[in-house]
Amino acid sequence: MAELPLESPARQYAVVARAIDFLRANAVRQPALAEVAAAVHMSEFHLQRVFAAWAGISPKRFLQYLTKEHARQALLASHDLLSVTAASGLSSASRLHDLMVTCEAMTPGEIKRGGAGVALGFGCAATPFGEALVGWTARGLCYLAFLDGDDARRMAELASQWPAAQRERDDARAQQWLDQVFAVTPQRGTLHLVLRGTNFQLKVWEALLKVEPSRVVSYTQLARMAGAPKAQRAVGSALAANTIGYLIPCHRVIRESGDFGHYRWGSERKAAMLAWEAGHGARP
Repeated sequence: MAELPLESPARQYAVVARAIDFLRANAVRQPALAEVAAAVHMSEFHLQRVFAAWAGISPKRFLQYLTKEHARQALLASHDLLSVTAASGLSSASRLHDLMVTCEAMTPGEIKRGGAGVALGFGCAATPFGEALVGWTARGLCYLAFLDGDDARRMAELASQWPAAQRERDDARAQQWLDQVFAVTPQRGTLHLVLRGTNFQLKVWEALLKVEPSRVVSYTQLARMAGAPKAQRAVGSALAANTIGYLIPCHRVIRESGDFGHYRWGSERKAAMLAWEAGHGARP
């Protein structure tokens, strides 16, 4: 894949991730913008421009969205979400755009056959959070994983889920899929997901689809939404088993304390996603 231009969202994310890493290491001191800029080897002006282009907001506002206090307030604001989930169905209209996400579970028989007779497309392409590997079938998107130099391992994971499928790489089509997933400007359409998991995992993922961008829930809240209020640990395991990143929004689940917690594709990426969604959601 050709190197991305300096001003591309994927390259900008690399700067943001380094800034988040620095801020986490120095959170007690609350470093000024000049210190953050020096840590990522940029001028304050350039860093300001990168944040504005990537996140849609100023560095100061972006950093506010990364604080534990903001996370606590977001959790409190999500309490009302629990009272309406029963009537919200299994799809969620995104605040970022009008894309509707729906899901269809694979049957045990389909899983056992390993994708025999299925054409599986896959490819690597850019996203606002770095390069990703995406997989799809005629029924919809079935895999999305962010890459951090572990391309071979992710490719092997996708292949293991569909061992009998006929696989074909198409990076251009992968970019089209990811442009649709991460579109910020309004667009209408429906994106279908093909889910592979246990009955409990499917319940957790379907409940998670009801959590809109710029909102977060705790593990306890998500367990209640999935109909298993005492299964917080099992909910955590279901999140760890998710192989459709961002669209099954595990990044919107945080700890009751306000800590962001772990994320399969990196805690810095999780923090960046939450702040990015909050920033774009704050737009008129």
